[in-house]
Amino acid sequence: MTTLVEGRHAAEHLVSEANGTRSRDVVTLLAGVAYPAGAVLGKVTASGKFKLLTPAANDGSEAAAAVLFAPVDATTADKPGVVNSRDTEVQGTALAWPDGIGAPEKAAALAQLAARGIVAR
Repeated sequence: MTTLVEGRHAAEHLVSEANGTRSRDVVTLLAGVAYPAGAVLGKVTASGKFKLLTPAANDGSEAAAAVLFAPVDATTADKPGVVNSRDTEVQGTALAWPDGIGAPEKAAALAQLAARGIVAR
């Protein structure tokens, strides 16, 4: 029998958000990655574009700034994506973290998200 392995679904990480579209923004995701729903993102200061959280970076992406609402395949070019950027509760276990991130970096990122009004439950 074939085993089906599902990827992350759009909004799988959401517990609650503000009415309407107050919790969401459309941003530009940097090329080179297929972003999963629930990915924790950092914002590159120079370009204003978002990419996967990169704790060792010094370009702005070392600070958690948003959570990706739905998967986006940006492997070949920059793409628009919807993010939860404020007034949102997320399921902490449903967030997608970068490979190799440690507990201290996760805790720091969760605190950075909380400061933006994105609270992990």
